Amino acid sequence: MKILLFGRSGQVGWELQRSLAPLGEVVALGSGSQDGWCGDFLDPAGVARTIRAIRPDAIVNAAAYTAVDKAESEPQRAEQVNALTPGTIAEEAAALGAWLVHFSTDYVFDGSGERPWREDDRTAPLNVYGRTKRAGEQRIAAANPRHLVLRTSWVYGSRGGNFARTMLRLAAERERLTVVADQHGAPTGADLLADVTAHALRSLLAGTAPGGIYHVAAAGETSWYEYARFVVGKALQAGAKLKAGPEQVDPVPSSAFVTAAARPHNSRLATTRFQATFGLALPPWQQGVDRLLQEIL
Repeated sequence: MKILLFGRSGQVGWELQRSLAPLGEVVALGSGSQDGWCGDFLDPAGVARTIRAIRPDAIVNAAAYTAVDKAESEPQRAEQVNALTPGTIAEEAAALGAWLVHFSTDYVFDGSGERPWREDDRTAPLNVYGRTKRAGEQRIAAANPRHLVLRTSWVYGSRGGNFARTMLRLAAERERLTVVADQHGAPTGADLLADVTAHALRSLLAGTAPGGIYHVAAAGETSWYEYARFVVGKALQAGAKLKAGPEQVDPVPSSAFVTAAARPHNSRLATTRFQATFGLALPPWQQGVDRLLQEIL
């Protein structure tokens, strides 16, 4: 079994190198060229040649253009990385009879309402990032019936920057914090996402579960405001020296922060279909964030 992984340096890609390893040989590529292989999504021809040379049994694409605000001024670059090259990958995977696992986002929806989004709900992205991710889903589905698209939201990892680190830094510097309170979702760990992806891929390869689009996120829901209060409160309990505690975190509307790209207010995802199909129970978001804090504090 040979698995080709794109996006190895990202939060999810880093964890996938670990979670996919028990399934077989993993060839993990970053955004440049390694050992003559091309992982640069701005070079789709090079990516296609690499797939033909490696001839994997499965491809997992964790690469993406995720700079949501910057995408507004770089729509062509975002489209190439999020839609056109994934479409090329799907075509090459289909030619090999290989499965393609691809990650998408709740940003394909317009963020209205309060009900968790289901897989068959109408998509209506609010920004360039969401539109290019939806286009990627469509190109993949059209090119290769052997596909698994996992929509997720509010992903964080222990490597690099994340919301929790930012809140802890600000709480150490300031006596009060203001955090958006009208956007809701479930913080989802990159490690959790990688582990359930490996389990799902194993089921696909064994022929015990169907592909298609599924929603994957940690259980429960919160707002960025409540998320910040949780992080600061846990840090204080662990003995961190902070100027601001949970009571010094103030809720504000999204309109208090001007951004180039509009953000969805409702990022809740219904994960019932994924859990039932693959026989998994997704843990509450607090469990993963608590583990993250134990690592970084």
